[in-house]
Parts: sequence; structure tokens; C-alpha cells
Amino acid sequence: MGIRKTVVLDTNVMISAMRSNKGASHAILRALHAKEFDCLLSVPLVLEYESVAKRPGMLPHLSERDIEAILDMICSRSMEQKIFFQWRPFLKDPNDDMLVELAIAGRASTIVTSNIGDFEDARKALGLEILTPKEFLIQLRTK
Repeated sequence: MGIRKTVVLDTNVMISAMRSNKGASHAILRALHAKEFDCLLSVPLVLEYESVAKRPGMLPHLSERDIEAILDMICSRSMEQKIFFQWRPFLKDPNDDMLVELAIAGRASTIVTSNIGDFEDARKALGLEILTPKEFLIQLRTK
């Protein structure tokens, strides 16, 4: 048995997973439900997931109740990590800094995002693995 992955999932991965039941992001959401990997969360990240998911028109096929149920599942299957040290500003997009801080605080090896270019500095300077949803899913399935 391989080493269990601990990851941070970017908001764009979660929104993509909720938008369609096809594709790598949704498969990651199902894998999280099945506890196939460890996922870290912070209060600010959950609030961002919720804020983006509940934007008008973002997920028109889901009711607010559906979104809350999905977010509850994500929270129940993830580990809350408090962040005691900020690494800001670090990335070009300051909204992404909280993902780096969460990964460092929780000793996650990987950030999964659809915007890998935005995290290049974290990969270079901190040695974090930055993967697309498809790349992470391939790793997860071949462990």
C-alpha cells in the first residue's frame, strides 16, 4: 500500500465537480466521499467554496440545499487545519495564498487546481506539488 496523499483542493476544482458529474473534478469529489485521500480545509477556504458556489447562476441546476449538502459532505470527509502563520504576499493572486498557507500548515504535499500556472512560485520555492485534477486522479488511481 502506498503513502496516503494529503491535498488541498482549490475552489475551481470543487465548483467544476459540482457543475458536472463527468470529468476529473467530479471523480475527485467522489474519491473524497469514499475517503481515498486526505483533504485539508480551513474556515476561510470553506467560506470561499460556499461563496462561489452560491453566486447567482454559478450552479443553476443545484438548489441552495443541494449545495449545502455537498459542502457538508466535503467538510465531514476533510480535516480542518488552523493556520498560525501567513505567507503573504507570496503568489501573484493574493486569493491563492491561503491555499499555500493551508498546505504548509497541514503538511500537505499537493495542491490540486485547474490553474497550475498561478502556483508556479509555490512549486519552485516551497517544493509543493501542483497538479491538475486529471493529474491528481491519475496519481490516485495508480497508487
